Amino acid sequence: MDKESDMPPLSVVQETPPAPSEWREWLETFGPKLLLFARQQTRSQEDAEDVLQDAIVKLVGKIQSNEFVGGPEAWQPYLYTTIRRLAIDLSRRNDRRKRREDYVGTDEGEANAEAFHPWFESESSDDETRIQLEEKLKELPEKFSEVIIMKVWGERTFAEIGEVLGISQNTAASRYRYGLEALKKSLGGARRRGDLSI
Repeated sequence: MDKESDMPPLSVVQETPPAPSEWREWLETFGPKLLLFARQQTRSQEDAEDVLQDAIVKLVGKIQSNEFVGGPEAWQPYLYTTIRRLAIDLSRRNDRRKRREDYVGTDEGEANAEAFHPWFESESSDDETRIQLEEKLKELPEKFSEVIIMKVWGERTFAEIGEVLGISQNTAASRYRYGLEALKKSLGGARRRGDLSI
């Protein structure tokens, strides 16, 4: 029997699941970027953490069941797509629940609680630049802010962003340019003072 006939077919060869240390290292590198994207897609820090955790659990399940195609380089694009879908589902569930509950009042303290969860970590908790940037990103239309976050903090290409959002890479690039321009205009005062440079 020759050597070629002794080898299993390619479809039978399976990639071994990543070791816990590999997962930990990968999550330390990409976790903050994914959480930032999840935070932009959801209404609170807690929802963002839940959505990110659910997305990671789905990824791990696919890897363990050998359903996932690709190696570690494909994990981040998969998670961006999954986070976005899970956030949309969560938002719809929350909206339906609110309508059913016929809830009239809100506790103002709880309503403003999300303001205390910064999107961007910095050395100084009251960093004026971070606060300005976060506020202005929240004011942008979502279609612009999600592309900016994925491009700048997620370090994704326009092709990858387009795939995640279901748009062409040219549309992703246009949204990025328009979003940055709008962000620059809204931060004009800070830029003139030299507090911010984008």
